[in-house]
Amino acid sequence: MFRRSFHRFWAGEEKRVGTRTVNLGHHPVSATEANIAQRFCDNRIVSSKYTLWNFLPKNLFEQFRRIANFYFLIIFLVQVTVDTPTSPVTSGLPLFFVITVTAIKQGYEDWLRHRADNEVNKRTVYIIENAERVRKESENIKVGDIIEVQADETFPCDLILLSSCTSDGICHVTTASLDGESNCKTHYAVRDTIALCSAESIDTLQATIECEQPQPDLYKFVGRINIYNNGLETVARSLGPENLLLKGATLKNTKKIYGVAVYTGMETKMALNYQGKSQKRSAVEKSINAFLIVYLLILLTKAAVCTGLKYLWQSTPHNNEPWYNQKTQKERDTIKVLKMFTDFLSFMVLFNFIIPVSMYVTVEMQKFLGSFFISWDKDFYDEDIKEGALVNTSDLNEELGQVDYVFTDKTGTLTENSMEFIECCIDGYKYKGVTQETDALSQTDGPLTYLDKADKNREELFLRALCLCHTVEIKINDAVDGATESADLTYISSSPDEIALVKGAKKYGFTFLGIRNGHIRVENQRKEIEEYELLHTLNFDSVRRRMSVIVKTPAGDILLFCKGADSAIFPRVQNHEIAPVKLHVEQNAMDGYRTLCIAFKEIAPADYERIDRQLLEAKMALQDREEKMDKVFDDIETNMNLIGATAVEDKLQDQAAETIEALHAAGLKVWVLTGDKMETAKSTCYACRLFQTSTELLELTTKTVEDGERKEDRLLELLNEYRKKLQHEFPKNSRSLKKAWTEHQEYGLIIDGSTLSLILNATQDSGPNRYKNIFLQICMKCTAVLCCRMAPLQKAQIVRMVKNLKGSPITLSIGDGANDVSMILESHVGIGIKGKEGRQAARNSDYSVPKFKHLKKLLLAHGHLYYMRIAHLVQYFFYKNFCFILPQFLYQFFCGFSQQPLYDAAYLTMYNICFTSLPILAYSLLEQHINIDSLTSDPRLYMKISGNAMLQWGPFLYWTSLAAFEGVVFFFGTYFLFQTSSLEENAKVYGNWTFGTIVFTVLVFTVTLKLALDTRFWTWINHFVIWGSLAFYVFFSFFWGGIIWPFLKQQRMYFVFAQMLSSVSTWLAIILLIFISLFPEILLILLKNVKRRSARVHHLISSSA
Repeated sequence: MFRRSFHRFWAGEEKRVGTRTVNLGHHPVSATEANIAQRFCDNRIVSSKYTLWNFLPKNLFEQFRRIANFYFLIIFLVQVTVDTPTSPVTSGLPLFFVITVTAIKQGYEDWLRHRADNEVNKRTVYIIENAERVRKESENIKVGDIIEVQADETFPCDLILLSSCTSDGICHVTTASLDGESNCKTHYAVRDTIALCSAESIDTLQATIECEQPQPDLYKFVGRINIYNNGLETVARSLGPENLLLKGATLKNTKKIYGVAVYTGMETKMALNYQGKSQKRSAVEKSINAFLIVYLLILLTKAAVCTGLKYLWQSTPHNNEPWYNQKTQKERDTIKVLKMFTDFLSFMVLFNFIIPVSMYVTVEMQKFLGSFFISWDKDFYDEDIKEGALVNTSDLNEELGQVDYVFTDKTGTLTENSMEFIECCIDGYKYKGVTQETDALSQTDGPLTYLDKADKNREELFLRALCLCHTVEIKINDAVDGATESADLTYISSSPDEIALVKGAKKYGFTFLGIRNGHIRVENQRKEIEEYELLHTLNFDSVRRRMSVIVKTPAGDILLFCKGADSAIFPRVQNHEIAPVKLHVEQNAMDGYRTLCIAFKEIAPADYERIDRQLLEAKMALQDREEKMDKVFDDIETNMNLIGATAVEDKLQDQAAETIEALHAAGLKVWVLTGDKMETAKSTCYACRLFQTSTELLELTTKTVEDGERKEDRLLELLNEYRKKLQHEFPKNSRSLKKAWTEHQEYGLIIDGSTLSLILNATQDSGPNRYKNIFLQICMKCTAVLCCRMAPLQKAQIVRMVKNLKGSPITLSIGDGANDVSMILESHVGIGIKGKEGRQAARNSDYSVPKFKHLKKLLLAHGHLYYMRIAHLVQYFFYKNFCFILPQFLYQFFCGFSQQPLYDAAYLTMYNICFTSLPILAYSLLEQHINIDSLTSDPRLYMKISGNAMLQWGPFLYWTSLAAFEGVVFFFGTYFLFQTSSLEENAKVYGNWTFGTIVFTVLVFTVTLKLALDTRFWTWINHFVIWGSLAFYVFFSFFWGGIIWPFLKQQRMYFVFAQMLSSVSTWLAIILLIFISLFPEILLILLKNVKRRSARVHHLISSSA
């Protein structure tokens, strides 16, 4: 799909691999460049899978890749080519029905995609050509076109911003359709093009853009623009994500902008992000495949047994060639081996309905329709964001009922991610409270706790750092002048921490007023406006765990301000400054507050020139830009001076503690994976009851392992010590482990990122496997695990480790931020919180919910019911098909293994499609064997279905045995009824089609009534489909027998059904056989009810005593 374009720009410059060169407005910048044909894809968006001409072959190919469909195709072809006992219609019609329904569904969905594509591709856009606005359709945009976009329009492709209607060349956009973030983001034009804000002036621009080839990351872009000024020196400027306007984003609060198309059509970042995630398969699908193999073996065994017995039967001459059925000469000359193979295939065809072809369609419909119940659940609706739950993948509904491990992020998932500034310390002095404006920090309206105070200049330096070192933007509600300019400011940022710190500084008299013409404006305590020129911003990332700004003061001094985690700041400041601040940081962390350290340094003009040159070189790099910038950042952020630290509070989410308690009671292990400090995370874990006061904590952290050469030895000692302690406490039988948690001392484990790296990368003796195995043994016996100081990649590594444990436990990850995406994608089930850190997690998840508390009902109620329903559906399908085919197999013993079918072809065809399909579909959508309130109030019920309990070999054998018993009853009950040669008063004798119809009638009524016995939650839909299916069977039998439709007189079932029902003996036999078949099930239900009632009475007696 992608066409790469590589160009040399400067003479002798090495050809860059992985970059493209774009001519703005298609103006050639030189005679050489004009001869190079650029080839990029057009701007058409194609999200559809099919076209009119390839729909049939492509769709059929995809459908026949499914084993069951391919199997029935083979059976159909055998019926067509070999003389088989049943018509090809019996296999062909069900297969045709399944293929047609699926094709119609997929065709309709693709038609909707085509329609949506056309809406986008035919949209009107304005392109600047020859200094004029030319109206075109969006699909005709080419790379290099200069496009005009008006306010509230969406960008038709990925554009580099050239200019806007504002004098400083900025514009505001929302990316809600891309990542769900509704906040306005600011984008910038390079300073050399901001004045070109008309069609005439923008058309005079001669420039090229060199940038990376298309890639899907929405937040990364590397490029540079080269501007030519009529023989003057070429100007080169770096381009980054702040200059790129993404297709699908919307222009806000800006009248118009001009931009140049760099990525179009299927090469835009939005289109690249549509490519699907790796397919996740549920445990139920694996069970279905295992059961299919068993039933395929049963089918082969039946065919082989019948083939062998047929030739044993025919070994007697009068059986081989009776007087009434003489063989032709051709039949006598046929090779015996070939004849045996043909007979084997014929028996395969006769018994092939033991494989339930319609089960796949029913399962797909059940998953698709069932997923709406999550979206419709009003308990998941959140009033704050006006949204409910969203299902991105319906294939995993039942997996919600099988979760063993829950991995959760902390900030924004367990907590609100709504930060409030609590306190700060400056040079070791603690400040807490809201100050009066008169004397800044010296007087407070509330309690102010400190023994002394820092120097006044240090206080102001600290507060200026809070106002300068951030990426906060302002939205001015009322534009006013003078000293009251800061009265009505709304702060906007992608990080709630930064807003809390800016508001904290405002409480103490320093107010951030925004950025104007590259200068940060701050109002100090004396109501004076200070302006600082913003020279560079060293952005935050999860690896560095810090950010910095370089500013020039009004006096001309150049300062660097840096803020970040203590682990990222302390190694880069003077050692003597750490101790007083570290004390406060640790205390704040123990109180559950999020802490950041603030540092600064002065930069000499000569040093700044070198730093500026290095930063510009790194920013201009097209290859490995991020690595080069990280290296420069690392060199700059050294030898700093520590000023102080801040503490902000992130409140616990509503009902987070109750949710974790419920998950524990349900037998789930909850792990918290966070990038926060250990003390902060530990405090949160106690607050949300992940750790109880009685929980004994085992620590594997930098403190317990100690630094030095013996780190690995010390780690191994600790691992062995913890393992021995837990082995004494817990039984070896892992199945009783969940119950053992409530009977023994509970243990919790705390590990940090550096220790985890040590475990995974150990070099001694048997290497990392030894360390990892012991570590996992410890984890499995702990009720809760806290992993702190985790990088996003480490979160995914933890999930992968647990996924690969013996027994393949089902994992679930839940988080709200971009740093949680890796673990969400890695786990079996990914849940995204629609949080305040954007929607990256929600977009990449299988399910998204507004709050962590919704996980309780999602798993304990919806997950439980989904699993129970689909497990019953799968077992029921195999059961009813075994009941269907076993009488056919037994019949061969009474017809000389002649491959004579027991049922009429119409019954063979309609059994799975019409007579028994709707009742089980309704059951699998609506059944509630336990009501939802009971499931959520008693989490222990979740344990009863854990470990794929209903689809183990035990229940499978029970259902198969039940089907075998009922199949024997159907056949031999009817057989003994036929021992009386005449069943009618007029002495008429019934034939083989009447025999088969009686068996089939008993079969249809029994399997349908079996489902009625299993139903605990009756609705009008259940009544309609169960009794309606039985009525339809009777109606169809009269119709097929020529009673209702007289044109069917010529076929073999003419009047058979009506004649059969005219006999009282047949009525009695059918009712009796149905009762005998269902008797074991009725008896089992009665015994369960008696047991349940006696348990209830016993509980009442014991409670009253």
